[in-house]
Amino acid sequence: MRNLRLDIAYDGTDFCGWQRQPDQDTIQGRIETAIERITGTSVNLTGSGRTDAGVHAAGQVANFKTSSPIPPANLKRALNNTLPDTIRILRAEEASPGFHARYSAVAKLYRYRILQAEVCPPHLTRFVCHYPGRLERKRIGRAAQWLEGEHDFTSFASTGDALSEDTGENRQSSSAVRTIFSSKAIWSAPLALLTYEVRGNGFLRHMVRTIVGTLIEVGRGAIDPEDVPAILEAKDRSKAGPTAPTRGLWLARVEY
Repeated sequence: MRNLRLDIAYDGTDFCGWQRQPDQDTIQGRIETAIERITGTSVNLTGSGRTDAGVHAAGQVANFKTSSPIPPANLKRALNNTLPDTIRILRAEEASPGFHARYSAVAKLYRYRILQAEVCPPHLTRFVCHYPGRLERKRIGRAAQWLEGEHDFTSFASTGDALSEDTGENRQSSSAVRTIFSSKAIWSAPLALLTYEVRGNGFLRHMVRTIVGTLIEVGRGAIDPEDVPAILEAKDRSKAGPTAPTRGLWLARVEY
């Protein structure tokens, strides 16, 4: 039995997230159906983690076991000829027998993009969070730094679902403790684009979007940057900001 790895990009706008669901159009479901059509056998596609409806990916990774002899390059071509244009297989390759897209991951990188222009161009509206109001970028940068290191992120997880993961972890589901290796805000002046970039060993359900919602509150002056440690310590979702919209979030890279 072969173990094949797929590197995948997608526009998540029109899908009900990554995870297969009955009677719902999902990324996993579309790819599994395409593989079955090409190989003649059903497969169980394992992603590095689950992304919510509307969340995008530039570097999702998945693997599946198959007895099909189709070479990876041919499979990649056939899948891209079968899948909609909003889902692309960037690479297909043989993986070691023990490779697991979720459990073998050691880090993930997410990017969230906020457009601060007065008007959002139509070609960007599916891929950014449009926020025309004023945001103090230096305040956001200071707040973002407080998130680096090992913390309990219960305050930034989905209410009543703190240990449920939308991003896949290294068997950490019994704890809300995660390690953030880097957390920073990047400003692109020509595009009026503020990008929050976070790299960590794992993420709780809605964690990145809740962090972004909190950073927006910091940027507009409703929360002080130095309040972030207290929000973490509280382990109380009500202490953090709102959950930012899905459209601005991208799974940029999974590291193994």
